[in-house]
Amino acid sequence: MRLFGGNTLSVSEKLRQRLKAGGIIAAPGAPDSLTARLIEQAGFEAIYMTGFGATASRLGRPDIGLLTQTEMTAHARDMARAVSIPIIADADTGYGGPANIARTVEEYAQAGVAAIHLEDQVAPKRCGQLAGIRLIPAEENVRRLKCAIASRPANGPLIIGRTDAMPAIGPEEAVRRALMYQDAGVDLVFVDGLKKIAEVETVARQVPGPKVVSIVDGNETTALTMRDLEQMGFAVVFYAMTALFTAARAVADALAVLKRDGTPAKAASAMMSYAEFSALVDLPRFQALDETYG
Repeated sequence: MRLFGGNTLSVSEKLRQRLKAGGIIAAPGAPDSLTARLIEQAGFEAIYMTGFGATASRLGRPDIGLLTQTEMTAHARDMARAVSIPIIADADTGYGGPANIARTVEEYAQAGVAAIHLEDQVAPKRCGQLAGIRLIPAEENVRRLKCAIASRPANGPLIIGRTDAMPAIGPEEAVRRALMYQDAGVDLVFVDGLKKIAEVETVARQVPGPKVVSIVDGNETTALTMRDLEQMGFAVVFYAMTALFTAARAVADALAVLKRDGTPAKAASAMMSYAEFSALVDLPRFQALDETYG
């Protein structure tokens, strides 16, 4: 057993096999390794390493392309060490030209993630839910995706082609790009920025094959259940913000109680106990090592 987790490059094959088995894979977003452990503990099959959450947890800033390639891959590596289930990671735009994309794929492979998605925005990119998104030509992004596929090592991560054309241009261009990226050879396609159920239905109807959908809290798409999305033909669903937004609210509420009362006593019912938290971070296993060899 590894001291810091059990992920190896075989997680990509594990994800491939799970996709072939059919049924939808729900991957809640993890902004950090602790949340990733909570997701695994809750019984989910995969984790989404969200760039939105990574930027918020590391910098306390918005998702507008502030994190570098090395920061993101280090974040992925730490997360992969903490869990054993597959991680699907945000790789932004690939962080540069063809050579940068090749290094990005290699770094994420070495980090131990099962899949990455690469998007077609102009760098610096921004969250797919924000206004002002600018896209590179679809043909240019096809070449970039082919570069990523050609650069992937044996047992390397699945490549997901993401387009942000839905909010930037509209459904017709989003579908066109998704089909082009499929033809380029990606393992899955991901049309991001879907805010309405009708947009999800359009992608489901017009984009065949393995595809990803992201359900963002605060949008009407949260009315769609995992079963609904599975019946619509999606292979993977991200819940990128759910854990992050919930945790932020819980921390803010607890701190408000502490500030008001001068004690956290009235917030205790919403907290994990010390013993529960110790179990979450695997303290008993490390204590056993100390007792045996210390």
